[in-house]
Amino acid sequence: MQQTASDRPILRSKVFLYITEFFSGMAVMAAELGASRLLAPYFSSSQIVWTIIIGTIMIALALGNMWGGRKADKDPNPDKLYLRIMIAAVWIALIPLVGKYLIIAISGLLIVTVSTNFLIVAAFVSCMIIFVPPLFLLGTVTPGLVKFTTDSLKDNATIVGRLGACNTVGSILGTFLPTFVTIPAVGTFVTFLIFSGLLLALPIIYFAAAKVKRIASAVSIVIFVISGILSPLTGFAFWEGNLTYEGESIYNYLQVKTLADRTILSTNVLFGVQSVTMKQGGLTGLYYDTALAAPALADHADSALILGMGTGTYARQLREYYPKMSIQGVEIDQSITNLAGRYFDEPSDIPVSTYDGRAWLEGTSKKFDVIMVDAYQDITIPFQMSSTEFFTAVRQHLNPGGVMVVNMNMISDGEGSINQALQATISSVFNVGTNFESVVMADVGGTTNRELFAKAPSSERRTSSNKVIEDNTMQRSAQTSALQQRTEELTGDAELTEYMGQVASHLVTVDRGNAGDASLVLTDDKAPVEVLGMRAIDELIAQQSGPYKEVLRTQGISGLMKMQ
Repeated sequence: MQQTASDRPILRSKVFLYITEFFSGMAVMAAELGASRLLAPYFSSSQIVWTIIIGTIMIALALGNMWGGRKADKDPNPDKLYLRIMIAAVWIALIPLVGKYLIIAISGLLIVTVSTNFLIVAAFVSCMIIFVPPLFLLGTVTPGLVKFTTDSLKDNATIVGRLGACNTVGSILGTFLPTFVTIPAVGTFVTFLIFSGLLLALPIIYFAAAKVKRIASAVSIVIFVISGILSPLTGFAFWEGNLTYEGESIYNYLQVKTLADRTILSTNVLFGVQSVTMKQGGLTGLYYDTALAAPALADHADSALILGMGTGTYARQLREYYPKMSIQGVEIDQSITNLAGRYFDEPSDIPVSTYDGRAWLEGTSKKFDVIMVDAYQDITIPFQMSSTEFFTAVRQHLNPGGVMVVNMNMISDGEGSINQALQATISSVFNVGTNFESVVMADVGGTTNRELFAKAPSSERRTSSNKVIEDNTMQRSAQTSALQQRTEELTGDAELTEYMGQVASHLVTVDRGNAGDASLVLTDDKAPVEVLGMRAIDELIAQQSGPYKEVLRTQGISGLMKMQ
């Protein structure tokens, strides 16, 4: 027999209907924010990924609204509405248990089949499979509730307004609570469970009051409990068995791994290392070593500012090789700073400000001999730290003859590449007046990193450091000798001096003409770094996945399995 709202005593006062709208709106926004945190460790938290999340969820809600309205008109049965809510709640509860496995499976399939826009396609497919079904079901809630709540045309606008208000207030809480409370406190997985549990309570209470769907309610509760028990047992990097720490902050997924010779921090699970500390000291073999050329290229090596302190890798390297330098760090994520002291032996006498790097620059008048810009977030650089306005601020905070070193995380060359844009932008700021050859760069061997050095005009007569970075006509051997000599003078360290010879042999001068068209210069108004970054990632993935694609083409799935 078909049921109506009037047949269910719990719905007669309509309060329960408003409560349903409130928690449905909360669940939608909590799922959306949870989606960003679930995808970020694998695909980054860039604006592009956010656009995919918002777009797919809005599509799901729109289709749910249309289908739900038509369904409510043809079959105004509240039991079916609350059954859909139950299915959506159980689905969301299962996301922390199976979502990460689906993402890896989707990524593994697409990485050998998709030639371009891998991250975009993978993020989109992941959203469609994981989040669209439950959000489609929740999209049916509002039109169904309108049908059950409205008695006549006399007050239908008032009723719809109340439902909209309940949905909006719920959405507000569903936005703020995950970001500022649950995700930092208990993580993404438990956040999914909390909000799915609140949503699941609605149909459980409804069916319990009506004394129907007892088996469905019991099964839903069992599934929720199983997911609640098993989900926290494995993290985002579920294949890792020796993690020292795994957690989340407001900004990042955080992973600490202790190896035989080093401890490393990663803020995602598929791309790269964010920070490292060597247990016995010395060079790291990463881009931090190349960046140690900055003090030798500067007129003086007395002070350094690190924008993007991380766990203090560059600070430790400067302290080891340039012990007299005063160092100031800026790191936006307090949780990373806490890990630095706990796992990475960050020197306690180096001050670290918990602040956005650019905002910190705008609020100080201090100047430095070296400024390290290492502000990559996930696999992209924040647009506000890639513009002419930002690099102008950096230059203004350099002492005469001071050097900025920028870590460009991905080697990507060619017309319209992200590195071409960054080089053009930096050159437009530093290659001015008589300072025409003040920007050089060096690729870091064995990595995807490139370090770019830009020198502020010097107020002194030329020193050996000036000659290294300014004299474009110098022979390579003489250039190498000059950097080695300067490093020897400042540090007296034989290993670093020898390594600086390798760095100097890779230095390439960058001027505005070589950097590319002036239209590539990035500004606060126009800085498409995420789109450019995605192109660079496509190039890297294409290089790494090439052999696997060839095996798939010639030997099929069985060939791929044999490669494991």
